[in-house]
Amino acid sequence: QVRLVESGGRLVQAGGSLRLSCATSGLTFSTYAMGWFRQAPGKEREFVATINSSGGSTYYGDFMRGRFTISRDNGKNTVYLQMNSLKPEDTAVYYCAARPSWSSRSYATYDYWGQGTQVTVSS
Repeated sequence: QVRLVESGGRLVQAGGSLRLSCATSGLTFSTYAMGWFRQAPGKEREFVATINSSGGSTYYGDFMRGRFTISRDNGKNTVYLQMNSLKPEDTAVYYCAARPSWSSRSYATYDYWGQGTQVTVSS
């Protein structure tokens, strides 16, 4: 059974930082690309970042402007999202997702999803 479990979301002040983690099990992690998406109330799910299976290639949503960094540890079957200079508009539920082989910006192409972790940024 494949499981993705996000953690690290919490309430933080604007300008602060958070690191989200997504621990996986039940899949051959090193063969899967991983993505982070987010969804705010009343809005569509939005692409945040993706990393390929080896960790050698990353892509980010246009709103990142260098504030977020995705990384992975294939030895720990975990993907991370480091978020700096957080803004109130970053408030959302953040989801990690897995898909085989190459990275994708489209949430529809991901096979497995976590339950999400809430990030709230206060002004």
